[in-house]
Amino acid sequence: MQTYLLTGYPGFLASRLLEELMERHEGDHYALLVHPSQFEKAKKLTVNKRNVELFPGDITKKGLNLTFEQAEWLRENTAYVFHLAAVYDLAVPKQIAEAVNVTGTDNVNRFVQSLTNLKRYVYFSTAYVSGQRTGLIKEDELDAGQTFKNHYESTKFAAERLVAELTGVTYTIIRPGVVVGHSLTGETIKFDGPYFIMRFLDRIRYMPIPYLGKSEALFNVVPADYIINATLCLSESEEAVNRAFHLTDPSPYESRELYRMICEELLGKKPSWTISPAFVEFALSFSVIRRLFKVEKEALEYFRCTSQYDASQAKEVLEKWGVRCPDFKDYVANLVQYYKNHRMDSEKLINVK
Repeated sequence: MQTYLLTGYPGFLASRLLEELMERHEGDHYALLVHPSQFEKAKKLTVNKRNVELFPGDITKKGLNLTFEQAEWLRENTAYVFHLAAVYDLAVPKQIAEAVNVTGTDNVNRFVQSLTNLKRYVYFSTAYVSGQRTGLIKEDELDAGQTFKNHYESTKFAAERLVAELTGVTYTIIRPGVVVGHSLTGETIKFDGPYFIMRFLDRIRYMPIPYLGKSEALFNVVPADYIINATLCLSESEEAVNRAFHLTDPSPYESRELYRMICEELLGKKPSWTISPAFVEFALSFSVIRRLFKVEKEALEYFRCTSQYDASQAKEVLEKWGVRCPDFKDYVANLVQYYKNHRMDSEKLINVK
């Protein structure tokens, strides 16, 4: 029996990662570092799971706020660490982002360095550590003097750099694109990214539908099941040691085309005219509009981002495991159907100021 330590539970990806790990490694032990504010929820979700132990902790505190006995047990038994805990809000204030994403990762790094039987440390970064860079972004690149669109990006960049500077630790860095639901079931609890489009279209469904500008920028969407399958393969691959990988769509669609596919699937009709993106940005400067459409102004940047994420190294390794990123057109119907069935859930889960 070996122990897997996960941070960020019961978040979306951490929850899916736990389920897949338990299916693949039934006899192993799972230690979940859970923030006290999420402990009761995590307890309910794991009540019938075997070999799962919850550890109330806080990555923003030294020693992760674990007791001496808990820390010692984890130091002796943990073989794999998956660090997913982070603030993912695009509009997060700087102080909070730095406390969780940077200080939190530094504390996890220090704890990881104390583990005596560690096989792999897997850190979840983001493709958007590229900030405002344009053109082709390669997986072996991190610091190109880029500026950032928000505090989420800048603090994830700083955190990834801390991981990449570790010595004596075997790590793998995961950089996902915009993560959506399961490609087969559409299941998600994270209604952002393309779901902003769905809510917007829902509210204007009886009007002539506009395109939001004429941008030819690529919008990089990846389904959760691909992220999980790819991560688990990379965590066991010797080729992935001390390297970063873009888990992005190798053949992404332009934002305008992705928007059209969602519109046709959701409303059964195509957009028929084009609205100025400047007008959309102006409208979202008003809180009443942001709350109406449940979308932050910062999200617009990702629909007009002209970066291209080279995922050739990830593709080379993952093809040996039989893992490939599915084409968005092949699973958009599943995403939209799940959204239709859970419209009210998405409204409750998105908090926009």
